[in-house]
Amino acid sequence: MIDLYSASTPNGFKVSIALEEMGLKYKLIVVDFEKKEQLSPEFLAISPNGRIPAIHDKESNLSVFESGAILIHLAEKTGLFLPQVSASRAKVIEWLMFQMANVGPMMGQAGVFSRYFEPKLDDAIARYRNESRRIYGVLDKRLASEEYLAGEYSIADMATYPWLYFADWCGVPCNDFKNLIRWMGTVSSRPAVERGMNIPANVSDEERLRRAKSITTK
Repeated sequence: MIDLYSASTPNGFKVSIALEEMGLKYKLIVVDFEKKEQLSPEFLAISPNGRIPAIHDKESNLSVFESGAILIHLAEKTGLFLPQVSASRAKVIEWLMFQMANVGPMMGQAGVFSRYFEPKLDDAIARYRNESRRIYGVLDKRLASEEYLAGEYSIADMATYPWLYFADWCGVPCNDFKNLIRWMGTVSSRPAVERGMNIPANVSDEERLRRAKSITTK
């Protein structure tokens, strides 16, 4: 059994998708940012950075924080969605790290600066929107020759999809990138992805806007 500490955010959905895809038994523990539960000593003992998602794997008595580290742990635990062959494995980790270092941070900042920051900083908004679109181009070019980011469906796709799902919310639509849109349709059609994107329950845009300042953009 795995305890999943999460909330209704792109980063949280990465792990709920993975747990659903891998068929692992887990208990959902929703972290309430308004009550500052992410700063409680109990949660900080599991996630020292005070951010979701985090897990406690009771079988191995191991706590893991940071979504990318969690995905690798779960893939290694189950032997699923992360190849053992070195070249294929490196490709999955490569695209997983691309999401962690580029997709989430840039799209997240695009959303924060365009929706919340006062006064509006046009240069900052333009910078993060332009960088997000450049990143879309990198993904689109990759997906012109591959069905999935690392060739076969993997934790790299699970990490990237939730952020692209919220592209419009972040103020950077991706409708012009046909290969990216094709990939999104393919990933979204997976039943485990559909379930994972509603764990915790997917909240309204207005509620998500209200919460976003408390949530990491990594």
